[in-house]
Order: sequence, then structure tokens, then C-alpha cells
Amino acid sequence: MNEEAGFWIRLGAWLLDALIISLPISILFGILTGDFENEPISNFLLALYGILVPAYWNGYTIGKRICGIRIRKYDTLDPPGIGTMLLRNVVAGLVYMLTFGIAFIISVLMVAFREDKRALHDFIAGTEVVRG
Repeated sequence: MNEEAGFWIRLGAWLLDALIISLPISILFGILTGDFENEPISNFLLALYGILVPAYWNGYTIGKRICGIRIRKYDTLDPPGIGTMLLRNVVAGLVYMLTFGIAFIISVLMVAFREDKRALHDFIAGTEVVRG
């Protein structure tokens, strides 16, 4: 069984994804459209990245791969599928939005202080983030 990935390594993977994927896509579409503040196409592509890449790449994103961590299903230890990633990203994102970010803060605290390092979105989707 793999060791749970804690707060700092997960934050590092997120920052790497932001630098390697999100920033270039946002800049590119900002240049192409002249709108650097609100670009629905780049937001849509970034959402697809967060759903499809882990579903088809054994639970990895580029940032997670560099950091040596991955998402997997909690009960079966299998990589997540598209349905799991939709629950993890879309449904959890709605929960975070509807609670005005309070649930997101709770998730950060859960990863920081829970022994299993699972966040609210991990419970919603039945996932965990592990090293390996």
C-alpha cells in the first residue's frame, strides 16, 4: 500500500500544473482573444485537463507525475475513471462554490491534519492521493 500524500506535496503538484498547464493556456487564449480576465474556452480546457488526464493517465496530472503522487480510488486502489474525476472536480467544485469557499478551507485542513490526508473532494469521489 502506498503512503498518503500530504498537504505540501499536493500543493506542489497543483502549483506545477498551474505553471506548466494553466498559465500557458490562459496566456495563449488571452493573446488570441484579447481577453485576459474571463476566457471560457481556456477555463473549459483546464477543466477537461483536470478530468481527462488523471482518468487516462493512471491518476496522474503532469504536476502529480513530477511530484511522484497520483489519485486512486480509495476502496479498490484502481486509477480513477471519468465518472470519478467528474465527482472529484465538478461536484466538489460546486460544493466549494455553494459554501463560498468554506468547504475548500475545511478540505485544506483535512489534508493537513487527518491521518489519511483525504480532503472533502476525496470523500465525494471515493479517492485518495498517494505517493507512487
